[in-house]
Amino acid sequence: MPLDTADHRYVIPGATGDWEIVVGLEVHAQVKSSAKLFSGAATEFGAEPNTQVSLVDAGMPGMLPVINQRCVEQAVRTGLGLSAQINAFSRFDRKNYFYPDLPQGYQISQFAHPIVGEGEIECERDDGSRFTVGIERLHLEQDAGKSIHDLDPNATYVDLNRSGVALMEIVSRPHVRTPADAAAYMRTLRTVVRYLDTCGGDMEKGQMRADVNVSVCRPGQYEKFMETGSFEHLGTRCEIKNVNSLRFIMQAIEYEAKRQIDILEEGGEIHQETRLFDANTGVTRSMRSKEEAHDYRYFPDPDLLPLELDPAWIEEIRASLPELPAQKRKRFVEDLGLSEYDASVLAADKDRADYFEAVIEGRDAKLAANWVNNELFGRLNKESLGITESPVSAAKLGGLVDLIKDGTISGKIAKDVFEILWEEGGDPAEIVEARGLKQVTDTGAIEAVIDDLITNNPDQAAQVKDKPKAMGWFVGQVMKAMQGKANPQAVNEILRKKLLD
Repeated sequence: MPLDTADHRYVIPGATGDWEIVVGLEVHAQVKSSAKLFSGAATEFGAEPNTQVSLVDAGMPGMLPVINQRCVEQAVRTGLGLSAQINAFSRFDRKNYFYPDLPQGYQISQFAHPIVGEGEIECERDDGSRFTVGIERLHLEQDAGKSIHDLDPNATYVDLNRSGVALMEIVSRPHVRTPADAAAYMRTLRTVVRYLDTCGGDMEKGQMRADVNVSVCRPGQYEKFMETGSFEHLGTRCEIKNVNSLRFIMQAIEYEAKRQIDILEEGGEIHQETRLFDANTGVTRSMRSKEEAHDYRYFPDPDLLPLELDPAWIEEIRASLPELPAQKRKRFVEDLGLSEYDASVLAADKDRADYFEAVIEGRDAKLAANWVNNELFGRLNKESLGITESPVSAAKLGGLVDLIKDGTISGKIAKDVFEILWEEGGDPAEIVEARGLKQVTDTGAIEAVIDDLITNNPDQAAQVKDKPKAMGWFVGQVMKAMQGKANPQAVNEILRKKLLD
């Protein structure tokens, strides 16, 4: 069985010794833009086939590409969000290959001179530990169309709506060591581009997909690679194309690593190739031998001038960047006093973080975090809803927190009010007033109920001095008698005085 070690290496025992995996990812992130990279055609998801295709996208003779400045800006924003080098000079090249859904017969991409150079991203695991993955480059390129094979047994249909859509290819260093870390990297990258608003990040809609490069090596070889930078210490890699979910990424890595180990332990060789992952069977299968750069016959696109970015413009974009997840998480901990766990949960999604910050405006952040993370998120998960679909607005949840904080209602009653807000709507304060849910803070009324209970249950009252935990029975009885409206703190204080002092 594979063992995820304390230092987060994924060790796979084999007949001839242990093996470890090394993973690098090439993520294709669709640029959030209303138009394509080199044409004004729309990019809306779900449109009827071939309704968002310009003459440029269709590869018609004589049609010249025109760069979309918004796409360039989005690439720069993403690079800055990854703490990466922005290259003032970059160039588009033609990557020559043939597919039926590639009408030009080549893809306009960036090869020798990408728009973004080296950077890094800090990722968080489920257990709260963090690791850093180096970014090798980010370049802009146009997407191909889509071939559809299941509409006719004798024909292939082509939809060119995606043809020419702008993609950012984000290439990582081979710094990922476990399937879970690969998913954590993708999850973190998706969060960053969503915060930056440069990509929608919806993998089901094809807005993000990953080519996953997997190789295996003996223990200690990866460390030699990190020391020397020489890939000779790592095994031959195979690339798994277009994996579109975090779960599938993990499954593909696990299967591919075991496949390679089986071949090596039987004395075989791993041949560099491109493979596909079958989500139904959980296996990878060969697609084609892996091409090298020279196979694509790259050359500068003669129809596009090089991009030369004004450093002042880059700094303007830098100044406009939002607070990113890691920064927000740190602020939640240091300024609001939240736990690392609560801060991570809230900062992991921009919409959730925005909702939380609307709730806490002028309020107790810790109490609000407890209600957002537990009651609200728990109910949203149960109903399979996103935060933007919540029937309880941030303003209403904030109002509920106010009622708890000022002692108008108890935490228990607040849960009943939350249920009413969820199912029926309304204003928290008005609901409490109209339904008589205000907490009883009159110590005289509470004391009267307690005196009556002690009088009617002398034996149990006598036991409390020897067994203080037995006081819990009295607390429950008082709350029952007062229909849950008694102030719990007052109940406990009066009971302590009467039963323990």
